[in-house]
Amino acid sequence: MAARRKSDAMSDLLDFSPEIAEARSAKKPIVALESTIITHGMPYPRNVETARSVEEAVREMGALPATIAVIDGRFRVGLSADEIEQLGQLSGGVVKASRRDLSAVAARRGSAGTTVAATMFIASLAGIEIFATGGIGGVHRGAEETFDISADLVELSRTRVAVVCAGAKSILDIGKTLEFLETQGVAVVGYRTDEFPAFYARSSGFRLDHRCDGLHDLARMIRLQRDIGPGGLLIANPVPAEHALEEAAIEGRIAEAVAEAKAQGVGKKEATPFLLQRVVELTGGQSLTANIALIRNNARLAAQTAAELARL
Repeated sequence: MAARRKSDAMSDLLDFSPEIAEARSAKKPIVALESTIITHGMPYPRNVETARSVEEAVREMGALPATIAVIDGRFRVGLSADEIEQLGQLSGGVVKASRRDLSAVAARRGSAGTTVAATMFIASLAGIEIFATGGIGGVHRGAEETFDISADLVELSRTRVAVVCAGAKSILDIGKTLEFLETQGVAVVGYRTDEFPAFYARSSGFRLDHRCDGLHDLARMIRLQRDIGPGGLLIANPVPAEHALEEAAIEGRIAEAVAEAKAQGVGKKEATPFLLQRVVELTGGQSLTANIALIRNNARLAAQTAAELARL
């Protein structure tokens, strides 16, 4: 009974857009999308343009986009164009909320962009099976000293939502990230790839134990993972070849950015946006182009899979 009361309390914080409310009732395919890409991922107006482009990619594949954020203390599932615009104009001026931040933001009726961990949690509350992002968080370089490990990895181990990504962000320690996921019992599958992708690059050099080449099989795997648990399924989908960056070249730029962050004493929560922005500058904008392409690619795959899930 206590667990039910807790679930009801959480559900009371959910607000659905009219479109998503209707889609849930009609059991139409829905894809969850995060909002830190709007609030912390890119400068205005590129952030808003990208968010709208990703939503359009979902629609093109026959599903409905449910961008998730915290607005005035409410967990909003499905944002209007005006809400995306307002969040975009506040870029960097609102909280970047992981799961641990949700109660504090809701209590003061604040607004926040939701990370992978927070978006997964709210998507699960909303009954959405699949979520598309760019890259998940992971184990940071130097974590053996800092213990800086993203909450995304723990959330993947306990929340039964499938996450489509282009691997872990390249600024992270991919080998340690995969080790941590294995320790946490997180199922990882490559979509038409045998290697875990490295965000901007298609290959990281780390082979995966599981591969899937078809949408029907991927949808079945998601359903079985929801039954078996305890967490979700991480689907690794490489950046499209025409937008991929060469692995060694991007690694050099990342090493420069990491050294700068350390020299400037950039804090842990600010590290990811700082590093991503510096990599954009050091690659002359090539990494940003790849970032947008891979997010759209992940959104399309998630939408196609959502449609397949609706047919199961």
